[in-house]
Amino acid sequence: MQKFMIMGGNRLVGTVRVSGSKNATLPIMAASLLLDGQCTIRGIPRLRDVAVMRDVLVYLGANVVWEKDVMRIDARNVSCQEVSEDLMRRMRASNLVLGPLIGRFRQAKISYPGGCNIGSRPMNLHLKGLQALGVGITERFGYITARTGKLAGSEIYLDLPSVGATENLMMAAVLAKGTTVIRNAAREPEIIDLRNFLNLMGAKISGAGTDTIKITGVDSLHGVEHTVIPDRIEAGTHMVAAAITGGDVVVADVIPEHLEPVINKLREAGAYVEVKDNQVRVAVDKKLKAVDIKTMPYPGFPTDMQPQFMALLTMAEGTGIITETIFENRYKHVMELRRMGADIRLEGQTAVVRGGPRLSGACVEASDLRAGAALVLAGMAAENGTVVEHVEHIDRGYERLENKYNALGARIIRVHN
Repeated sequence: MQKFMIMGGNRLVGTVRVSGSKNATLPIMAASLLLDGQCTIRGIPRLRDVAVMRDVLVYLGANVVWEKDVMRIDARNVSCQEVSEDLMRRMRASNLVLGPLIGRFRQAKISYPGGCNIGSRPMNLHLKGLQALGVGITERFGYITARTGKLAGSEIYLDLPSVGATENLMMAAVLAKGTTVIRNAAREPEIIDLRNFLNLMGAKISGAGTDTIKITGVDSLHGVEHTVIPDRIEAGTHMVAAAITGGDVVVADVIPEHLEPVINKLREAGAYVEVKDNQVRVAVDKKLKAVDIKTMPYPGFPTDMQPQFMALLTMAEGTGIITETIFENRYKHVMELRRMGADIRLEGQTAVVRGGPRLSGACVEASDLRAGAALVLAGMAAENGTVVEHVEHIDRGYERLENKYNALGARIIRVHN
């Protein structure tokens, strides 16, 4: 177990560059399994989740070379279609190999995946969609076995716009016979990036970024080079970090359109936000005011930014209301923020956050990835010192977070127990 020791009270000032998107990288890595050849992916972030997905690909037989931010994946020797339970339990997104394995080999066997315990993320939407493509599904002893003799295009309606289900079904349908239409599909930018990668390989996909995606099956794919998009959640976290510390930070290497919900809420709270080309500047020289937030599927306010914004609201003027509509168990950070003096009341899926003076340093525990990020932000803004334990959760989605913030003036030390 590792922890961060944070001495609060320093304004963040300067420029921070955003790494490649974790949530775009993982499905693109999985999609490489569709190819009987090699692809090169650039902009890969050095994250624990990416390392787990690399281990999954290697376990299946792929040759993976990862140097700096470039990954070369050669899937020609992949012959295994079963992922070990140990690997599956290390990360939720490991289930993304299901679609490409079925697409290429017409069979796959995986256990139910693990990941952050932030709420129910069932596989039923994935499996229901695969069955519509002609896949037989068997669930026994914690394993999902999928097998088909022939993948056939179909009309699929998702009961919820699940990102993972949309990605899995897109990948499975690429090599199916005929046309597949996914309705009520997720619209996240990461879906578009996956579409771009697949189309570069020779797939025929249109409509990504809307609620209706059309995939016309092709007979084969070819190797490509692709650069993943910037991580919009990392960028949003840095923007809130600037605001909560009363700082002045330029967040560079971003796609501003992906950050509009965060930009709008920061402006509503009273922060100065300047958008220019591929960067966003956030500056705060006064006490911010409380705002209300309701998490929604993209293009609404992202659930992955809810904990960070809650940390900000604990120090804003007035009372803010947060309504979490995506994950029912995404308030574990509330108790930890309360340890630091936050005034937060939970009413079901609604959090009432009454702003106050500066938080006080305390020993807190990161229960999941975004909760951990929120506690780091709170610690940088708090009086005295804060210890954030279990930072391995933070390492799942943020590349060298303490280094990036220390370069802006923070004081964070990583301690190896």
